[in-house]
Amino acid sequence: MEDPASTANQADFAETSSALAYPRPPEVAEFAQALIHTRQTILPRRLAGPGPSPSELQVILKAAGAAPDHHRLIPWRFVLVPATSRARLGEAFAAALAERDPSASPEQMAQAYEKAERAPLLMLAIVRITDEDAEIPPAERLVSAGCAIQNMLLMAHALGYGGALTSGKAMNSKPLRTLFDLAEHEQALCFVSIGTTIKTKPIPLRPEVSRYVSELNKH
Repeated sequence: MEDPASTANQADFAETSSALAYPRPPEVAEFAQALIHTRQTILPRRLAGPGPSPSELQVILKAAGAAPDHHRLIPWRFVLVPATSRARLGEAFAAALAERDPSASPEQMAQAYEKAERAPLLMLAIVRITDEDAEIPPAERLVSAGCAIQNMLLMAHALGYGGALTSGKAMNSKPLRTLFDLAEHEQALCFVSIGTTIKTKPIPLRPEVSRYVSELNKH
C-alpha cells in the first residue's frame, strides 16, 4: 500500500521543482543568498527548547540526503542523542576527560558531563572513511559529509532554528567510540546541535572572495 505521507511529499517536491524551472525568478536566488549569509553558529549554550518537531526533524534529516555523493555510497551517518541518552553521553565525555587527564578535578569532570545536556536536538555525525569501494578516497567522503551537514544547518535555519557544530578532544576517545559503536573504518566528525536561539549576536563579516579564490595562470 502506498504511504499517503510519502505521496504528499512527492507532490510537494513536484510542485517545488516546477516553481524552480528555468528561467528561475530572481527571488529564488535572493532567498538562497539571504538564507546562506544569515546563517551563523549559535553555540549549544545559547540553544534552548523547543527544538524541531518530529515532522521538522524529518525535513532537516532529508536535506542531508541531497548532498553530493559519488557512487551513492552514503559514506556518512547521524546518530540522534535523545534526552533519555544524554546521561550516557555525559558519562562518556567525563570518562574521556579522565582518560587523557587523570588529574582532572571534580569540577572539570562535571563540566565535561554537562556538555551532553545542551541543545534540545543533538546528533553525532560519523563518516565512513574506507569500505569496499576503493575508488572514492577519504577526502571525497569527508566533503560529502560536510555538504550533508551544511544542508541540515541551512534547513534548520530556514525553519527558524539556530545550530552549531562542536567537536573536541573526546571525539576519538575510546569511551565515545564505544558508546556510538563506531567501526574501525569510521570517524566521529562532530556533534550537530539545533534548537531555539535564546541569545543572538551580530552576523560576522564574511571574507572577501579574493581571499579564497585565485585563477590558474598560464606560464
